[in-house]
Amino acid sequence: MLDRRLLVLSVLASAAAPAARADSEPGDRKKGGGAAFVQIPTLTATIVRPSGGRGVMTVEAGLDIKDDRLRARAQASIPRLRAAYAQALQVYAAGLPPAAPPSPDQIGDALQRQTDQVLGRPGARLLLGSILSN
Repeated sequence: MLDRRLLVLSVLASAAAPAARADSEPGDRKKGGGAAFVQIPTLTATIVRPSGGRGVMTVEAGLDIKDDRLRARAQASIPRLRAAYAQALQVYAAGLPPAAPPSPDQIGDALQRQTDQVLGRPGARLLLGSILSN
């Protein structure tokens, strides 16, 4: 009898949890990286595998921007930033020898240059997440 009551209570509790989350506004959730962080959607580039076939390099990045006006400009410029990042990443990947690991320093420098150019001034610091190659 006790087991049945516990089962019913656990089912009711799990059913109530999504309803409680749905009531909270999306702005109430904690933003990853803080208020000054702008997440950039995942970037990809084609690489050459050691076997000669094609592979994919995936880069996760974001921007740390303290200035509110520059952050608003960066959020409005995400499509332009992504296009500039994708082009710079593809140029880097094209020169990468097969079986060579990607260099976070070179990728970070190239993407930081693109950030400053697209936004028109320095002030946004590029942060790299993971760099994966397959």
